[in-house]
Amino acid sequence: MNMQNPVFIPGPTNIPESLRKACDMPTVDHRSPVFGPILHGALDGVRKVLRQTKGETFIFPASGTGGWEAALTNTLNPGDTVLAARNGMFSHKWIDMCQRFGLTVQQIDVAWGEGLPVDQFEQILRDDTNGTIKAVLATHNETATGVVSDVPGLRKAMDRAGHSALLLVDGVSSIGSMPFEFDEWGIDVAVTGSQKGFMLSAGLAIVGFSEKAIAASKAATLPRTFWSIDDMRAGYAADAYPYTPSVGLMNGLHEATRMILDEGLDAVFARHARIADGVRAAVSAWGFSPCAKRPELYSNSVTAICTPDGFDASLIPVHAAKHYNMAFGGGLGDVAGKVFRIGHLGLLTDAMALSGIATAEMVMTDLGLEISLGSGVAAAQNVYRHGGQAQRMAAQ
Repeated sequence: MNMQNPVFIPGPTNIPESLRKACDMPTVDHRSPVFGPILHGALDGVRKVLRQTKGETFIFPASGTGGWEAALTNTLNPGDTVLAARNGMFSHKWIDMCQRFGLTVQQIDVAWGEGLPVDQFEQILRDDTNGTIKAVLATHNETATGVVSDVPGLRKAMDRAGHSALLLVDGVSSIGSMPFEFDEWGIDVAVTGSQKGFMLSAGLAIVGFSEKAIAASKAATLPRTFWSIDDMRAGYAADAYPYTPSVGLMNGLHEATRMILDEGLDAVFARHARIADGVRAAVSAWGFSPCAKRPELYSNSVTAICTPDGFDASLIPVHAAKHYNMAFGGGLGDVAGKVFRIGHLGLLTDAMALSGIATAEMVMTDLGLEISLGSGVAAAQNVYRHGGQAQRMAAQ
């Protein structure tokens, strides 16, 4: 069967036809003049999406995990101390990577469903009078729990503490979908990937470095070859790579940034917020709640939905895939079996979201959950339909 249904996982996301065509190109000699415009077009577009005007941007043929590694290896030294909170599977994995590199991790354990504890970060940094902590790691949007954290607030806390640590931010599932301000938020390294807000297949790790992070890279001694930004910079100067690049994906990224910027970043963010509001309205109509503990923590790219105690939430994505050819996300780590996830980022429209909500209702009803068919769809329709917002405002 030729599967045409959209996916509702938080990445990889649905690919627009124009981007699929942009990636589908004949073999190109990446050392010929053809590659330079593709390379620099993608880099320039990414910088605009990041809202980065200072420092440098690098694109590696890898996933977001590779971007994490590039962030660490280009800025830190063996034995350095980093400060990080564990509040979900992806913050957990970044911490694990640090430990494998022999870094000392000062870990803050946070309940999954909560955001980064900004005040606790600030106090720890204030107490670190010797400057032992060299970097603060922050997962902007925790994909496992649907929690967005206050990264600009974290930067302000670091500034109040007067600490010189670098701020390294995982924006894999937020950049291109939710507000992200590289310059304004004082980010030193931002990490994302091609398969989320950029609406492409996995295969490109996108990493922005501030001038401060570039300076730190000159003294960093963690081993790096593939991840060397010095080698990458030298390649870019010659309109090339230090090794073989993913030319088709780079061409797709150039086109993806053009699409995003043509829609307008604010319009992109508003679309994601509206679609997320509809999904959350459906969740409420079902009588369930998001894993994120408070509205200010709600992610506009993915919602993790808590199911009733005693129910195995992992059955939902399995049943949906087997019987309806539709993909939802399962729970990970500490919330495995307790939540399922609806991804609502990248190429998605109101009508597409309604198809996912309707299918989720059928799946949950099949599995014996007390869901009224159509309840979530109706709630989301009231968010999405023309005039719905005006009527809701008048009712308030």
